[in-house]
Amino acid sequence: MPYSLFVLGNPLLDIQAVVPESFLAKYNIKANDAILAEKEHLGIFNDLIDNYNAISLAGGAAQNTARGAQYVLPPNSVVYTGAVGDDKFAQLLRDANEKEGVRSVYQVEKDVPTGKCAVSIVGTNRSLVTDLAAANHFKVDHLRKPEVWQLVEQAGFYYVGGYHLTVSVPAILELGQHASETNKLFSINLSAPFLAQFFKSQLDSVLPYVDVLIGNESEAAAFAESHGIESTDVAEIASRIALLPKQNGKRPRQVVITQGSLATIIVTANESGTATSVKEYAIRQIADEDLVDTNGAGDSFAGGFIGALVSGKTVDEAVEYGHWLASYTVRLSGPAYPYPKKEFPQ
Repeated sequence: MPYSLFVLGNPLLDIQAVVPESFLAKYNIKANDAILAEKEHLGIFNDLIDNYNAISLAGGAAQNTARGAQYVLPPNSVVYTGAVGDDKFAQLLRDANEKEGVRSVYQVEKDVPTGKCAVSIVGTNRSLVTDLAAANHFKVDHLRKPEVWQLVEQAGFYYVGGYHLTVSVPAILELGQHASETNKLFSINLSAPFLAQFFKSQLDSVLPYVDVLIGNESEAAAFAESHGIESTDVAEIASRIALLPKQNGKRPRQVVITQGSLATIIVTANESGTATSVKEYAIRQIADEDLVDTNGAGDSFAGGFIGALVSGKTVDEAVEYGHWLASYTVRLSGPAYPYPKKEFPQ
């Protein structure tokens, strides 16, 4: 059976631990932020492992989303690619994906280690510091390999993690152009505020191919600031994004903005790109005592949402799948999914 969803991202080993607020100050990082590691941050990984009882998980935002989409889809529906090292950590990622039914088609870098993400948890907040390592070496040539491109052509849906804008824009464009030419759905996640701020040109180059854009309220605010949108209203910002020029006129653009405990907003532009409709969707509330970790909640929402679209659900149904899967993730430590597998409540 052909795979339905092809996902491109930065595969990482997540190293996460609960830390005091002073730990954030030590590494000059903010709560609920996501940044790329610089020289001052390189000690954070061993610090978490040596001093804070860290646990390791298969991660990277797009890989988390691929696993989430697979969770709501039939077995062997999702393919995931990105670059890893030739080491035990890459094999841990392969094993985790295989266990959950995701096919890994990694580009392997012989001389560069698998990437890592330090997840520092303070209360219900988390801060991500990423050392891309091998993930930063992904090349569009890997996508063009016959055995990989065959999987691209088989798929009917594509999802790209926004963090990949820092790695290989040509690979993102290759997928976007193929999706546009074949009238398949192409989706990307804004992923972090710094991308809209410091990788604006890269983001703008792929936006014309985007049918479904997913992000949160802080990422929407960063997009507005970097693109001269003088509004703090999430629905207004989403509407402006939805109306930006689009390559494939056969599909309306949809902009999906989550807001933590507040309602998710979805703005849909019509096919001509001249008008939008705005809908709000209340999230699934959970008790404070059930909240364990918000890390990966956005990835889980995206996985449930995209997975539902792939399975033929409506947008209204898809957002409910996203909320449902995210509501489970925040009850667990890290971007994990509940097993034995749970079925969406009908």
